[in-house]
Amino acid sequence: MNKTHGLAKMIDHSILHPTMTDEDLRRECNVALKYNVASVCVKPYAVKLAADLLKGSNVLVGCVIGFPAGNSAIKVKVYETETACADGAVEIDMVINIGKALQGDWKYIEEEIDAVTNACHQNSAIVKVIFETDYITRKEDIQKLCEICTEVGADYVKTSSGFGFVKGEDGKYAYTGATIENLKLMRASSGPHVKVKAAGGVRSLDGLLAVQEAGAARCGATATSLIMEDAIARFGA
Repeated sequence: MNKTHGLAKMIDHSILHPTMTDEDLRRECNVALKYNVASVCVKPYAVKLAADLLKGSNVLVGCVIGFPAGNSAIKVKVYETETACADGAVEIDMVINIGKALQGDWKYIEEEIDAVTNACHQNSAIVKVIFETDYITRKEDIQKLCEICTEVGADYVKTSSGFGFVKGEDGKYAYTGATIENLKLMRASSGPHVKVKAAGGVRSLDGLLAVQEAGAARCGATATSLIMEDAIARFGA
């Protein structure tokens, strides 16, 4: 595997904006096919169409669950997971219950992650657990989440949804997404069988290389074309 292909297989091409139509989905799935990325990450209703568009390729179909705020009841997240898998998803990116994590209700968080992880594995899918590190900011809480994911057998820990907007003093909303510091912390705090996914704010080849160096095995991206064209120019096709 050459350098460019290896970088492509780090990318989960995100097709998640609320305004995206089926036409947008078709266009972005073609982008994913063009560069032969690891997967697309789509909204639950879009799984069937994405699976059809990518049938016969090496690009996998992933689906978000409890997205983007993580507020669904556990049984709803499990049902959403089972439905996505039945529709063709083989990767699931779930958002934890952020409020429960912030209040330190680790029993609830463990039950939730365990339930979705089991649903994924029973349906031959992998699970990536989204912490939303723009909200979960304490180092100790991130470490605890990594420990829980390790214990219940989750496949990935993931920084962000890409939609974790924090209201600033000026009343406007912004988010940071993946940081090198958090990626290193998550890598160090997770077991060896748990991989790390960066998401949010990685919009360049150098950004992708930086999160790879920090320990990320996957990276969510919308700027896939820009990243991959730069990779081809730098490292060859």
